[in-house]
Amino acid sequence: MLIGKRCLSILFALLTIALPTLAVQPDFNAIDPPGVQRGVETELTLGGRRLGDVQELMFYEDGVEVVSLAADGDNKVVAKLKVAPDARLGFHGVRIRTESGISDLRLFSVGALPQVAEAEPNNDFAAPQEIALDTTVYGVVQSEDVDHYVVQAKQGQRITAELEGLRLGNAFFDPYLAILNEKRFELARSDDIALLRQDCLCSIIAPEDGKYIVQVRESAYGGDGNSKYCLHVGTFPRPKAVVPAGGKPGETVEVTWIGDAAGERKQQVTIPAVEGNEADLYAEDEQGIAPSGNGIRVNDLANTIEAEPNNNTKEATAATAPGAFNGVIGEPDDRDYFKFTAKKGERYDVRVFARNVLRSPLDAVLVIRNAQGGNVANNDDSGSPDSYTQFNVPADGEYFVEIRDHLKCAGPEYAYLVEIAPREPSLSLSLPERQRYIATTLSVPSGNRMALMLNARRQNFGGDLNISFEGLPAGMTAEVLPMPANRNEVPVLFTAAADAAPSGKLVDVQGRPVDENVKVAGHLEQRTMLIRGQNNRDVYGHDARRMAAAVTKAVPFKLEIVQPKAPLVRNGQMQLKVVATRDEGFTAPIALRMLYNPPGIGSSGSVSIPEGKNEAVIPVTANENAAIGTWKIIVTGSAPHAGGRVEVASQMADLEVADMFFNLAIGKTAVEQGQETQLVVKIEKARDFEGEAEIQLLGLPNGATTEKLKITKDTTEVVFPIKTEKDARVGRHKSIL
Repeated sequence: MLIGKRCLSILFALLTIALPTLAVQPDFNAIDPPGVQRGVETELTLGGRRLGDVQELMFYEDGVEVVSLAADGDNKVVAKLKVAPDARLGFHGVRIRTESGISDLRLFSVGALPQVAEAEPNNDFAAPQEIALDTTVYGVVQSEDVDHYVVQAKQGQRITAELEGLRLGNAFFDPYLAILNEKRFELARSDDIALLRQDCLCSIIAPEDGKYIVQVRESAYGGDGNSKYCLHVGTFPRPKAVVPAGGKPGETVEVTWIGDAAGERKQQVTIPAVEGNEADLYAEDEQGIAPSGNGIRVNDLANTIEAEPNNNTKEATAATAPGAFNGVIGEPDDRDYFKFTAKKGERYDVRVFARNVLRSPLDAVLVIRNAQGGNVANNDDSGSPDSYTQFNVPADGEYFVEIRDHLKCAGPEYAYLVEIAPREPSLSLSLPERQRYIATTLSVPSGNRMALMLNARRQNFGGDLNISFEGLPAGMTAEVLPMPANRNEVPVLFTAAADAAPSGKLVDVQGRPVDENVKVAGHLEQRTMLIRGQNNRDVYGHDARRMAAAVTKAVPFKLEIVQPKAPLVRNGQMQLKVVATRDEGFTAPIALRMLYNPPGIGSSGSVSIPEGKNEAVIPVTANENAAIGTWKIIVTGSAPHAGGRVEVASQMADLEVADMFFNLAIGKTAVEQGQETQLVVKIEKARDFEGEAEIQLLGLPNGATTEKLKITKDTTEVVFPIKTEKDARVGRHKSIL
């Protein structure tokens, strides 16, 4: 180890260092067709690379059964899927698992209508493709392509066209949709509706018997082979909002569907019991069911629906807190008020749901007022982009919630839900990205190890956490450490038995406080970014609550850390030795890195075990504020194999970080070229040690030399003899340590 007064600045290895692409993992980039009909069997072609050893499709939701699965070469998989009659409509996430790993996630659409494929040419308005009402068409928009479909309708019949384009997650596809009559008069058009993200919705009541043309294109006449779509055309309902926008799980409530071409409609619905607090309600009548749902909140709060007029405090709708307040900003410059009573000292989280969950266009501004109308709390956009504030009740009395649109916009789809809930503990878990913009999955080779970091986000509580992984693949185990109260991350080591066969599972990751009196449980919340906008902004993606994990086929090397015998001291360094065990004939270099660095510790991220060699050392340094204690460390290593790269982890080893043994004060000296001098170093003992220590002077200029010296715990000063050559480098040298 090296001990000094002030080491030069330490360059810390970032935890987010991008790893080489793990190319043995399957690459999954296309689904054709992009949708299936529930209740029937459909054959899909899945495109990509490294798919020849396909074993399984991993679905994040129930309702889809694989009837057959076979590779067609290395770049194609043919799958026959049977979709249950009650499978959830909308988008389902799927990954391909091969013997070598797990692919990225892709989406496919589950619909209720019979499907047909686009038949080119259909670019000419005068020669559109004929389809029946209540049909789903899957197609693609190429550059400057305009697709036309024609349906027959009766006067008074509802014609609804909903398009899934960007939501399929294939490309930044900005679709445009219109319904025209035979005279080419545009009856409805749509380019971006908040309810459908950046996709489109047109719905009309047919003014007369006749033909109606549905037009699809890219909004700027762009497009390419990735601009695929599912177009649902039928007589089904398509409301733009639902009030109330939430309820208790399993509760039957009367909701009002708003914004449908046929007018408002009330319906009794059952609030689904789901994991988490978000779900979809699907509008349904005798004409059919909407292709996608309206987002709602699921919780145990009582709902209050606004009673107009409620545009000021005198007309405020009476409500209770805790509770959920529901309404619509229906007129320009509309302001909705709710009143409730609260007691001094009560602490509430007040959160608006509009853009988030409900997918309402409302840009909410939230104000909480006291009985005199004074502003006691307000917010605009802390909920990204919805509003959120904490409300600590200052006195017993009556209070008001005011909600409005920031730009004074309004309409039947400008729905909202305001939750006033007691501030309670909450916990969520996440897996940090190991490759930028790629959601983390876990692949553990048979007979080997792999490791991940797990993050936790605590709110309104503290303390240590216990972490568990429920439902790991057969033969895989996890070595998990409790997460200390002062940390929000912990390493996890996974091991696959030597006889474990390749298999995969979607694993429930759970976190709970060690203190059983704190009643909160956390689960994984993983975002897969499918569409990124300018500056890599998350435009659209998939949210999962389980981790994709797999045992994969064996790889030809293992890693082991040689347990350090001495501590790493503050302002010191050590050489951490890592040893590889190679299969016979495997000689490739192995790139090493620490899985993470404990606080105040830095490590090199550019160390490799050379080709044909079995060991290397990773320089590890500690700054003057390094966290004292024993830390569990793991080293990962990646190497080229089977045409790509594979990665494994070492065991968990102990890294003891200790305080410095000495404080050192380096004196000053000067010497002429070719002469000798002495440099005095004052030693202040910080703690005792046994035996002798070695002290070495580093950073001398070229042409200057000295020797190592020995000291004991009682040494207070050492004198280094320095010799210089006649051509020693002249000048002041501040690099001595």
